[in-house]
Amino acid sequence: MQIAITASRPADVGCLIFPIGKGATISPAIEAQALAAEAAAASRFTGEAGAIVELFVREAGKTVRVLLVGTGEGALADLEKAGGAISARLQTSGVVHAAVDGAGLAPALLARIGLGAQLRAWRIDTYRTKLPEKSKPTLETLTLVHDSAELSSLMDDLKAVAQGVAFTRELVAEPGNIIYPESFVERCRHLVDHGIEISVLDETDMANLGMGALLGVAQGSVRKPRMIAMRWDGSGGAQAKPLVLVGKGVTFDTGGISLKPGAGMEDMKWDMGGAGAVAGAMKALALRKAPAHVVGICGLVENMPDGGAQRPGDIVKTMSGQTVEVLNTDAEGRLVLCDAIWWAQQTYKPETVIDLATLTGAMLISLGSEHGGLFSNDDGLANQLLSAGQESGDKLWRFPLSPAYDKLIDSPIADMKNIGPRFAGSITAAQFIKRYVQDGVKWAHLDIAGMVWADKPGATWEKGATGYGVRLLDQLIRDHYQAG
Repeated sequence: MQIAITASRPADVGCLIFPIGKGATISPAIEAQALAAEAAAASRFTGEAGAIVELFVREAGKTVRVLLVGTGEGALADLEKAGGAISARLQTSGVVHAAVDGAGLAPALLARIGLGAQLRAWRIDTYRTKLPEKSKPTLETLTLVHDSAELSSLMDDLKAVAQGVAFTRELVAEPGNIIYPESFVERCRHLVDHGIEISVLDETDMANLGMGALLGVAQGSVRKPRMIAMRWDGSGGAQAKPLVLVGKGVTFDTGGISLKPGAGMEDMKWDMGGAGAVAGAMKALALRKAPAHVVGICGLVENMPDGGAQRPGDIVKTMSGQTVEVLNTDAEGRLVLCDAIWWAQQTYKPETVIDLATLTGAMLISLGSEHGGLFSNDDGLANQLLSAGQESGDKLWRFPLSPAYDKLIDSPIADMKNIGPRFAGSITAAQFIKRYVQDGVKWAHLDIAGMVWADKPGATWEKGATGYGVRLLDQLIRDHYQAG
C-alpha cells in the first residue's frame, strides 16, 4: 500500500476517512453529517483510539463508504493505532483508494496515521497460491488530505522507518529453507544502493580469527556460517567511532544435539530476530539519511544436529581467548554473540555496543510479549533505551546484573559454562555476554525473545513477524547518536 498526499480530496476515492478525537463532536465534512453522528451514537463510538464506525452515504450524487476512526487522546501511539485500524478494516474490503481528511490535525499527527496504516498493511503472501479472492489485498493507496507543506517531508521520514520495519519482518517471516546465513547476506546486498558499506566474513575468515564459539554452533549444519557488517556513516566524518549494533542471527534453531521438542519447532525460523532488527534499522537509517555513524553486525548460523554437531560437554575457545564448556547446545545464541561482539570491538573500537537477541525462553516467562528485556553496564545508556522504547512503542524493562549471578556460570573445567542453573536464566545469559565486553565500553543487551513474533494481530502488525527493534533503535539514534 502506498501513502499519497494531496491538498484537496481526490475525486476517485472509494472510502472517506475522518479522524475523531475522544469526546469530540461528530461532524465530518460530508452531506450526511447528521447520519454520521447518529451512527456514531448508535455504535457508542466516542473516539477511542482505533475504534471505527463504518457507514455508506450519498456524497456528490454517488454512494460512498465512510469511516469514522477514533484517535483517542491524540498521543502519537493513538494516531498510529488509528492508522492501523484503517488498514485492518480496508485492506481486503474491495476499496482500492481511500482518503483521510486531515483538516484540524497537525501534520505530524496526520503523518502518524499514515505510518500506522503502512505498518499494519504489511503481510506476506509469497507462498499462498490459492488465496480466496476476498482474502486478497485490494487497498493500493491511502491519501492524506492536508494543505501543509511539511507533511511530505514528515511522511518521507516515517516511510523510511516503515520500510526498515518491513525488511525486518520479511527476514523474520521467511522459512529456514529460504533464509539461512548465505541468503540472509544476499537479502542485505541491496543496502549498498542506499549508501551502506557491506563486508562479510566466511567460515575460513572466522576460523582464522579464532571464533570457535560461533563456529561450534554452525558445525552441525550444511549451511555455512557468515558474519555481515553493515556500515552507515551519515555524519560526514564528524563521528569517528560508530555506535555498534550486534544481532543474533540463528536462522533456524533445532537446539542441536540438545534437541528441542518437535511441537512448535517451526517457530524457530524467527530465532534470527535480533539480526533481522539490526538489518532493518540499518535500512531505515540509510533511507532517511540519518546524520549518524552506525555499524550493524549480524552473526549468522544454523543450529542443526548432524553427526558433526557440537556435543554437550564440548569445550570451545572464543575469539577473546576465553574458553566455554558447552553444557547445552540449545544455549547457542550467546556463543554466537560472544564472538561477534568481541570482533566488533576489535574492529571498530566503539564506545557503545548494543546487542539484540531472541536469547532465552526465560524472558517469555518473565515479560511475555509486552516488553523486551534490558541489561546494561551503564545507567545512562539503559535510561536512553528505556526512553526510546516508550517513545517508539518497542518497550523495554530493565533487569539486574551482579557478581552474585555471574558466579553461577563459572565452570570447573573451563573459564565459563554456557548455561547456569534453572532459575534467572535470562540474567545468567546476559552475564555470559558481559564477559566479552571490553573495559570502558558501554554495553546493553536486549533479550527480545517475546517480541519478534506475534500469535495474534496487534495495533500496527498482522499476526506473525512484528519488526520489533527497528523503531527502538531508530528512536535511540535520533535522540542521542546523531551529529549536529
